[in-house]
Amino acid sequence: MGDDVQAGFVRVRLDLSYDGTDFHGWAKQAGGKRTVQGEVEDALRTVTRSGEVNYDLTVAGRTDAGVHARGQVAHVDLPDALWDEHREKLLKRLAGRLPKDVRVWGVSEAPAGFNARFAALWRRYVYRVGDQAGGVDPLLRSHVLWHDWPLDVAVMDAAAKSLVGEHDFAAYAKKREGASTVREIFDFGVRRRDDGVVEVEVRADAFCHNQVRSMVGALLFVGDGHRDAGWPRRVLDAGVRDSAVHVVRPNGLTLEEVAYPADELLAERQVQARRVRGVVHVSRRGAS
Repeated sequence: MGDDVQAGFVRVRLDLSYDGTDFHGWAKQAGGKRTVQGEVEDALRTVTRSGEVNYDLTVAGRTDAGVHARGQVAHVDLPDALWDEHREKLLKRLAGRLPKDVRVWGVSEAPAGFNARFAALWRRYVYRVGDQAGGVDPLLRSHVLWHDWPLDVAVMDAAAKSLVGEHDFAAYAKKREGASTVREIFDFGVRRRDDGVVEVEVRADAFCHNQVRSMVGALLFVGDGHRDAGWPRRVLDAGVRDSAVHVVRPNGLTLEEVAYPADELLAERQVQARRVRGVVHVSRRGAS
């Protein structure tokens, strides 16, 4: 499947962040619901004086309602003449037009072969949890989940490590028709910050719908003693949804970073990412 930019257009990369609290996710939806994509596209149309023309954004990771992003990446194909006219002032004009819960930090002409979604090497998410008896700092309440049981971070970390590698994550995913649930997790760990907040950090080539929040739900059950450290891996190996695995609330989750290969490898990476993922026979990392 090709991804050539049409003649007369230029591909523009946008680096952005947002507080997902008041958004119904990234993707535009029917019914006038407020989304990040809708806000950015509206602002782009306004500042470039494009009238009714809409330039659709393609994003690295479509975050759900309530999920935040610090290092989100998107691209849009703009007419050459429009880009030439607005490129120098576009960033500042977007800052003046966008609502304060979404910011575009970078606007640049993308190299050949760039696609925000398919050229990405990996995405890194962090889920933040507070387990103090008194609750979460009110200033952090929109970004940290309160868990009212004390958590054993060392046990959670060991359980997280057991999920590293390429596996079929059907047990932790919301199944979508025709979509593979095979993913590769490169790093998965749990730590406690100096202020007591627990951070669950995971980096993978891509994620299934609800996968991160489901895995965090399993780790919380381990951390508070309801399950042993081997339980998340047994759930994975069973290959089916376990009713004990809860999808935790979205407010603790932030997309922190998206990585891309060197410019000369972008097109090759797109081809790799577009291939249909097969069944895992032998894991490249960890046990299969």
